[in-house]
Amino acid sequence: MALLGADYLQRNAEHVNALNVFPVPDGDTGTNMNLTMSSGVRELRSKPSASVGKATEALSKGLLMGARGNSGVILSQLFRGFSRSLANLEEAGTVQLAAALQYGVDLAYKAVVKPVEGTILTVAKEAAKHAVQYARRTNDVIELMQEVHTKANEALQRTPDLLPVLKQVGVVDSGGQGLVFIYEGFLRSLLELDGQLEPDDMQSEAAPPEEVAVPVKATPLRKQEPASAQARLATDTIEFLYDMEFFINRKLKGNAAVFFDESAYKRALGKDGDSILVITEDDIIKVHVHSRKPGDVLNLSLPYGELTDIHILNMREQHREILEHEQEDSGIADYSAAELLAGEGLQGVPPGQVFEWAPFGIIAVALGEGITDIFLENEVDTVLSGGQTMNPSTEDFVKAIEALSAEHIYILPNNGNIILAAEQAAELSERKVTIIPTKTIPQGLAAVLAFKEDETAERNSEWMKNAAEQVVSGQVTKAVRDTTIEGVAIREGDFIGIKEKQIVVSNADLPGACQSLIASMMETGGDLLTILTGEEADTGETASLCEWIGEQYPELELEVQKGGQPLYPYVFALE
Repeated sequence: MALLGADYLQRNAEHVNALNVFPVPDGDTGTNMNLTMSSGVRELRSKPSASVGKATEALSKGLLMGARGNSGVILSQLFRGFSRSLANLEEAGTVQLAAALQYGVDLAYKAVVKPVEGTILTVAKEAAKHAVQYARRTNDVIELMQEVHTKANEALQRTPDLLPVLKQVGVVDSGGQGLVFIYEGFLRSLLELDGQLEPDDMQSEAAPPEEVAVPVKATPLRKQEPASAQARLATDTIEFLYDMEFFINRKLKGNAAVFFDESAYKRALGKDGDSILVITEDDIIKVHVHSRKPGDVLNLSLPYGELTDIHILNMREQHREILEHEQEDSGIADYSAAELLAGEGLQGVPPGQVFEWAPFGIIAVALGEGITDIFLENEVDTVLSGGQTMNPSTEDFVKAIEALSAEHIYILPNNGNIILAAEQAAELSERKVTIIPTKTIPQGLAAVLAFKEDETAERNSEWMKNAAEQVVSGQVTKAVRDTTIEGVAIREGDFIGIKEKQIVVSNADLPGACQSLIASMMETGGDLLTILTGEEADTGETASLCEWIGEQYPELELEVQKGGQPLYPYVFALE
């Protein structure tokens, strides 16, 4: 079921993207749901099982770590609840499946701070509610799934009645549509197994697409002498030398497994280790730790379940190999989170500071080389590549968090569609993480500039949030379809100006769209306007725009920086 559900979603991902309310070129609900579902399918294929409990457990684990964007996180929570409800079952009938759908809805609603009706949540809720009622009248799983698919589609068609902006644009909810495609795949799978339907010729025989790697750009630590930090670090100063990663499978231990107190377990690991990460998903516990005594770690873990997929690396041995293959490197480079965790890419760091923890660390999400460099030059340690499209996954955030040697970590999502994944990563991590809920690049930049390293975490959190709220954000991009939103008539190919979340202008002329957008942003006044030029920005048009601003708003301070962002020729920040 899951394989065909993922297949149906994958082939219709672009259709789901096209339902994005804003007619922008990077609407990505379908892409996020597809990448999330594909992550779950990869985990399922790596651990095949005829047991419905084990199969859904693997699917849920993959979805959880691969979740991207709000739609992906909600999808992962739906199936997390689904999996928990079916745990320990070899088979499931109509009553169990219906209850699992309902439990998934319950978890998904809890995961969202302010649930909005007329979205994927509504579609899932109505389908599950109907399934629970209908399951009392039938033992036929196919019949139940037909009802679930039908009810989900009916709920989807009603989403415009619950969310006015959908009705105004003339579309149904994109996340809800993605879920309906998944249910359609589930239904077709059951019909094929029952012989009522020929196998779908369109079904992909290949594995789902590979997980899209999110580039991680780290703050460049400048060279003070040719040798790297590793070359000037004594191997024996690596205190916790064994890098350990393994799973504790509580099911395989059966009744012999003792009660797992996660807090007490982490404290015990911390007595002789660091870089501790413990992720509990039902009866599977993933453990990562750097320790001096791997035997003690394994003995500590054995009472809780059977240990599987054990990986132990000697980091001193790795360090000696690095020294043997030492090569000079300079400038700013892109490193994966795994490389950062291994200590690669560090230059000009005094030996005594290599393993010291800074009081604070900052992770930001951005797209565009110029914007990335601006963040890195202003206290940000790591920049994950992403934005409205190609959102970083929960696992990307977890890896970035673990890669930072900092006591307290701030995350700037810089997009409303990324906040949930960041929050989910913070919950999974052992570290102290604060999410500053920035929804735009200008908000993120304002938050960073408000950061003061010599202040407390509480004060910094307050200042950063306040600074983000004070900035007015604007951006210009091209419309990808004809529509009308809040009285603004839009034609495909027009330049649309977006102030915060609202489209305020549509104009066939780029300078005209920029001028109207800036005029709207200036309605409440402002002292400083920062312009971030994108890949498609023309130098001459930028100069003309600056001249116009100087004439219209002579008291306004103006700053122009190269952002390099795709799809959006100009991004504006007004303070």
